[in-house]
Amino acid sequence: MCMQDDASDDGGIPVVEAPAKRPPLNKYALACAVLASMNSILLGYDGAVMSGAQLFIKEDLKISDTKIEVLAGIISISSLVGSLAAGRTSDWIGRRYTMVLAAAIFLAGALIMGLAPGYGVLMLGRCVAGVGVGYALMVAPVYTAEVSPTSARGLLTSFPEVFINTGVLLGYVSNYAFHSLPVHLSWRVMFLVGAVPPLFLAPGVLAMPESPRWLVMQGRIGDARRVLAKTSDSPAEAEERLADIKKAIGIPDGIGDNAAADDDDVVVVARRSKQGSHGEGVWRDLLIRPTPPVRRILIACLGLQCFQQASGIDSVVLYSPRVFEKAGLRSDNNSLGATMAVGASKTLFILVATFFLDRVGRRPLLLTSAGGMVVSLVTLASALHAIDRLPEGHATPLAGVSIAAVLTFVASFSIGMGPIAWVYSSEIFPLRLRAQGCALGTAMNRIMSGAITMSFISLYKAITLAGSFYLYAGIAAAGWLFMFFFLPETRGRSLEDTEKLFGGGDHGEDEEDGHDGQNKSTES
Repeated sequence: MCMQDDASDDGGIPVVEAPAKRPPLNKYALACAVLASMNSILLGYDGAVMSGAQLFIKEDLKISDTKIEVLAGIISISSLVGSLAAGRTSDWIGRRYTMVLAAAIFLAGALIMGLAPGYGVLMLGRCVAGVGVGYALMVAPVYTAEVSPTSARGLLTSFPEVFINTGVLLGYVSNYAFHSLPVHLSWRVMFLVGAVPPLFLAPGVLAMPESPRWLVMQGRIGDARRVLAKTSDSPAEAEERLADIKKAIGIPDGIGDNAAADDDDVVVVARRSKQGSHGEGVWRDLLIRPTPPVRRILIACLGLQCFQQASGIDSVVLYSPRVFEKAGLRSDNNSLGATMAVGASKTLFILVATFFLDRVGRRPLLLTSAGGMVVSLVTLASALHAIDRLPEGHATPLAGVSIAAVLTFVASFSIGMGPIAWVYSSEIFPLRLRAQGCALGTAMNRIMSGAITMSFISLYKAITLAGSFYLYAGIAAAGWLFMFFFLPETRGRSLEDTEKLFGGGDHGEDEEDGHDGQNKSTES
């Protein structure tokens, strides 16, 4: 029982305060997060559908494993174009229209892949889809983080990864559903299914409000205030968030403070003339002359995104049928069925992360996730190594161990490394640097994904499947050490406050000349 507030009036007895009650989940912010994350279904689908489609593409088009490797990984490499362009685009036309653009690119890519007459056009379709992947990977977490109240930011910002996993599962289901079609039709139908969701996504995204932080960057204080009123837990929090955003951007106190004034033309004109609101000068502040806190933030973002992919998740997602075949599942039906179980495990366990992100924090989940990945990868590699040493047909029990290890690996990834890499990256950058900073993180993620997926077949032919997964286990262990020593906890911090965790804050020496204090963009 908690003591009443008036207990301190009698004899100086200290008051024991009741724990703060978590506010109910803001339904409007929830709806915005869901709509913003829908593009991620296509991202997951386009990546995972290649897992089964490659079996039929190879047979139909008579291409080598090397060409399959390039076809599987080119989507990650071409996504660099989208991820690097997305930061500037989202600062220019807004987060919302950038998501519409991503949906249109996904639609074009799916149609080109599904109607491709040969390898060259199929490769073109994968490249186009990759540009959409880059846009979606960057903009969805940024928008969701900017629209979410602090109390639910971890939950809502993990939604893009939830929908990526849903897309992965749907890709595997598509593989299984259409694998019995004639070879020349099966893989084409699998890709064409990906053209359906974008037709419905664009109207839904247009129904969303724009990010309040982007609105303030344009000087549209009244519009931002209305969005914040709907997406905050209380009117007081809405005004506090607005004040923090204005301070971060450099709008003087008193400008736009009148809640009755819906728009302030003076603010709009001043913002556009004083500071490039479309990203001018940001690359210099990120890469050429970053302050020490910004440099540490950039290292944290790039390191986390690097280890997320370098630990081999995309190799498992794309090539699990080959792993299961090696473990003893010889038929397409059995290997694709086991691959569906991988998608189900990956999707189910993402819910663990969404439930605990705002309760236990980012660091505990990241460390638990990386630890589980190390154990799973070592177990998988050991089982595959033992299978290699046994006569064919005597590895049935070890096949079960291999399947269980793969399921545990993707489950461990989903409870931490998968969603939190995007949550964390979208939280830590100062507002003025957030879009381009997240774009750099996305670029690192795509580079590592491309390197892993385009080298996996060659790697396991050189050092065996077991050796490949032992290598991934070592990388995951290095990632655990990086996260333990380098990443501070961000749970409960406002977006305008997180720079202090990396040594920034109210320090004049962190300023850059000519920016009127805008590098102090996360002061609270």
